[in-house]
Amino acid sequence: MQRSSVTLTNIPRKVLQYNNYYRHLLLKNQVDAIKPPPPGTTCDIFISHRGIDTKRTIAGLLHYHLSRLGLRPFLDSKNMKPGDKLFDKIDSAILDSKLGLAVFSPRYCDSYFCLHELSLIMETKKRVIPIFCDVKPSELLVKDNGSCPAQDLQRFRDALHEAKYTVGLTFDTYKEYIF
Repeated sequence: MQRSSVTLTNIPRKVLQYNNYYRHLLLKNQVDAIKPPPPGTTCDIFISHRGIDTKRTIAGLLHYHLSRLGLRPFLDSKNMKPGDKLFDKIDSAILDSKLGLAVFSPRYCDSYFCLHELSLIMETKKRVIPIFCDVKPSELLVKDNGSCPAQDLQRFRDALHEAKYTVGLTFDTYKEYIF
């Protein structure tokens, strides 16, 4: 399926800016002051990310700013609580969302959960905006470590292929801006 070019009219550019002020807010844990939507409400935007790489940087900042704009983003660490069924909660959030933000990072493809999220976003034909954080699209590969069924591996490869060829954003944490 051919995707048209993505415009950022639905996500204000300010949300995607990363500078010292926002880093300062994050370090002071002011991001935690944003409350997730009440139970039973849907999310507008699903943020797929590899927590070890991006939870405390771009993923957390995106959640914070999207919430401040009155949108309802889903970020696992903000919207889930102990005892929640992982796949049920995440799958439900993806199905209810209107847009997926895939924050690709160096270890994104090492996670079964990240690849599952991406596959479900793509299979349900959600609009997706890829954000390549410290990684080039050509560096993203699904690896077969022997623990994943062949059918899932193919789903993951198909979804990743489609996402890599969707117009997105590049984020370099060393340069601290998106272009």
